[in-house]
Amino acid sequence: MKGEVQSAASLAPGAAMAIPDDAEFAAAYEAEFEAVWLYLRRLGVPEADVEDAVHDVFVVAHRRHGNYDPSRPLRPWLLGIAFRIAAQWRRRHRREVSVPEPGVDRPDEAGAPDEVAAARQASRRLQAALARLDIDQRAVVVMHDLNGIPVPEIAAALDVPLNTVYSRLRLGRAKVTAALRGEP
Repeated sequence: MKGEVQSAASLAPGAAMAIPDDAEFAAAYEAEFEAVWLYLRRLGVPEADVEDAVHDVFVVAHRRHGNYDPSRPLRPWLLGIAFRIAAQWRRRHRREVSVPEPGVDRPDEAGAPDEVAAARQASRRLQAALARLDIDQRAVVVMHDLNGIPVPEIAAALDVPLNTVYSRLRLGRAKVTAALRGEP
């Protein structure tokens, strides 16, 4: 996202934050909507609530655009916001949350029925394995292993130390592996 972006530290109290260009923000929305939607699903936000959560992510991103460093990739920054939105959702719905329904993460692509069934089964197993992780480990595993975001970018997006991200990734991977093997 181009344009003049002021850091929060350079703003005087009460000054307006930099407002993103509407066309650029719309393009970013179009480019990142699916990634944010999928990330929120993988963090356990039910399919019925994901669109609202995605909307919340982009509302926060628009509001905090002045804090965005355009020299860094946009996706990790958005996924950091999505992580916080998912964590808020989980806190609000703590008693309702168990294992998220294993809906389809993406529209079906043309394929043989047995391939489609196998892909759905694998997706359900992965979603159930991810559901066993706490939200912090889940966020890191999904960002790194499923979205391909480098660990330093995850640390910056989640505002946690680099070694903490590595630890969460290691522990989360171990739990997912155990779950996929059928271990308790």
